[in-house]
Amino acid sequence: MSSASKGKPDNSFQPNPHPSGAGWSKHQVSPMRYRFLLVVFAALSTSTCAQDTPDLQERKERIKSIETSATADALKRKDRSDARLALEGVPVNESLPAIEDVGEMKRRTRDEVAWRAMALLVVAVKGEGLDQASVDKLVQDYRLKEHFSPEEAAFISQASPSDHDRVQFSWRYETAWTLLWALGYVEDLSKPTAICDVPRAVKIMQQRSAEQFIADAKLRSTEEVAEQADLIYRYHWAVVDARINGKPAPAGLEPGVTMERHYALNWLIGYMGQEWDDISTDT
Repeated sequence: MSSASKGKPDNSFQPNPHPSGAGWSKHQVSPMRYRFLLVVFAALSTSTCAQDTPDLQERKERIKSIETSATADALKRKDRSDARLALEGVPVNESLPAIEDVGEMKRRTRDEVAWRAMALLVVAVKGEGLDQASVDKLVQDYRLKEHFSPEEAAFISQASPSDHDRVQFSWRYETAWTLLWALGYVEDLSKPTAICDVPRAVKIMQQRSAEQFIADAKLRSTEEVAEQADLIYRYHWAVVDARINGKPAPAGLEPGVTMERHYALNWLIGYMGQEWDDISTDT
């Protein structure tokens, strides 16, 4: 990996409030509004660059270790990713190493991924503008209080969060979508050129209780997750490289979608042993 950077872009946009529904059962996500937030997010995130975080040196050392101990399977995975990018017209950096071998990756449980996905959907729907009373009811009905990260819990508890935070957390639809794929609810993770199907993501959870959501999930294999984690790493490198050089993202890649998917996949494989709020999306 050629650099280590923190996975959270800074936003300062102040969106108009979303016309929220009267509760979870009536709330309808607005795809047009979400696309608008995506454009704003992409414009503002262009100033994001590598940050000297306290664990930066440790991460660099770990990356070097992964690079020097790549297995044959990991190298084959890298070759498949590079071949796909080349076919799609995405710049390929052949010097980027393979990611961890499957045997070194954390195996998340079905329950762990399911709770994380439900928490993210509620965080995102609040970010988009669902009223606090409805949010509180969702948290209670789905028993999510203990499943938020510290940053998410702080946001969820705020009756009037900043518009900056609303925009930031509304982007968690993309991480939730990635986890819905990992749980078998979404058939495919396509090239990250457009936002996810937000209404469908909400509906998947909306139609089930917490117990049903977990029971209906079919967690994908570590091998499948590894394929996507390697691929998104290379997509993200292409996006970051273009940004550093003052160019638009190549081949139609959407920077915000790419980063959020990388964030979720790095959590799924236990990258660097980091907790959710601290996930890095190194490229």
